[in-house]
Amino acid sequence: MYHAFFGLQKAPFHLTPDPEFLYLTPQHREALAGLTYAILSRKGFVVLTGNAGTGKTTLLARILAHLPVSRVQSSVIVNPTLTPSEFLEAALMDFGFKDIPASKAQRVSILQSFLWRGQRQGKVSALIVDEAHKLTGEVLEEIRLLGNFESANEKLLQVVLVGQKELDDLLNRESLRQFKQRVSLRLAIDPLSPSEVERYIRHRWTTAGGNRCPFTANALSAIADASEGIPRVINVLCDGSLIQAFADESPSVEFRHVLAVCRELQLDEPMPRSRAPEPPVIPAPFAEAPLLEPIALEAPAAAALAVEPSPLKSLQRYDTEPPKLSLLARLTGKRPRIPSKD
Repeated sequence: MYHAFFGLQKAPFHLTPDPEFLYLTPQHREALAGLTYAILSRKGFVVLTGNAGTGKTTLLARILAHLPVSRVQSSVIVNPTLTPSEFLEAALMDFGFKDIPASKAQRVSILQSFLWRGQRQGKVSALIVDEAHKLTGEVLEEIRLLGNFESANEKLLQVVLVGQKELDDLLNRESLRQFKQRVSLRLAIDPLSPSEVERYIRHRWTTAGGNRCPFTANALSAIADASEGIPRVINVLCDGSLIQAFADESPSVEFRHVLAVCRELQLDEPMPRSRAPEPPVIPAPFAEAPLLEPIALEAPAAAALAVEPSPLKSLQRYDTEPPKLSLLARLTGKRPRIPSKD
């Protein structure tokens, strides 16, 4: 709708997990490197967790797109709400099997032969489960048993579980302690910081063929606040704000456009970024200030204001102890000067 108006070649903020638009923060790079290393090095069980919409599926698509086909054969389960029998069937189907027997024993035998054949050919076999926080305890136990396929020195099946934070709670259950002990690597992705939100938006904008990013500073700040750093919500807010700006024929996406989208989606309304406070006025040094004219006092007034010099010349006259040394004085060895009695 707004592509031609803003000079774009493709949609910059669509919700499908397109690896081309993946913005790699330091934690995304760590997760990408960790998952790739764990799969190719046959580390067995690996877990990646993160809040909904933080880009786990996009990261997974990037990994699958860049793993060498000649070295990796994979089965990806995107809907794990299955029974143990259905899960094994789905895994075999995505590995490429068509005629799957009804017997579980025969299914396990077929999978084991497939894994051994891949190992002899120098291929890594990976089972990747997205939305793994939805797995039942029974299916997780089935997956653990599949992980028992191994040679004398390496695992035959690499298992990658990707899910929301609830997956951590699931794996910490006492009933799944055997599964937890087999996890060789745990990775996590957190929401983006406000500065990363701005870089994320600019990255997707340039990837889509855009030149000058039209989002004002107030709009970027509002998107960071309303989205709480979740990339999926950022995409929704950016797309809706661009539509609002296009409808207004505005070349810039402003705070009011983001606010309108937040109200439509019933999100918490962001506050406009306040202006920087004015620098305080520092008075000129006292020596440079203009001197006041002296006031001439009459003789009686001058006599009333006169202060008689005190006959007390030392602290002993007050019967008090000398002041305690400050920490700075003790450290520097300097002692305060006390007037003499003379």
